[in-house]
Amino acid sequence: MSATRWGCLSGCCGGRSPFEAGGLRPHVELNYDKLLSRAREGLEDVMNDDARFVPPEPEVLYEGKRTILRNFSDMADALRREPDHFSKYLVQELGTAGNTEGRRLVLQGRVPEKKVAERVQAYLKAFVLCEECHRPDTNFQRQGRTLVLQCEGCGAHRPLRAGST
Repeated sequence: MSATRWGCLSGCCGGRSPFEAGGLRPHVELNYDKLLSRAREGLEDVMNDDARFVPPEPEVLYEGKRTILRNFSDMADALRREPDHFSKYLVQELGTAGNTEGRRLVLQGRVPEKKVAERVQAYLKAFVLCEECHRPDTNFQRQGRTLVLQCEGCGAHRPLRAGST
């Protein structure tokens, strides 16, 4: 192969390869700081990608002896889970009766806001976050009689506990 085929594209080297006769030509500038800043710019999207998911905080209201999660549907949407599955879990874990009314969840009895927040975090850990990469990009899949949490990010999967459907 000729040197002109692999030569300098800017034309300053007369078509010769910039690696001929003693190394790089003066027009090829390798500045460490520029290269480092360019590499970091490319990583900003990747580094900020983990911070994109902020678990929703429950908005708890009290009406008499009832506890209301005002943003229940928004929470289910943010977690990418069916509201029915999420509500059944919360009702069971909080040990109370409850039902959905529109976009909110109504629980019988006064349940402390801290306890509701703890159960939401437990749901997040058990049914939303991948145990391998800790991302929320998961979904439920049925494999035979077993319900499996499948991660779309890393491909990991794990069976969910019995009675979680």
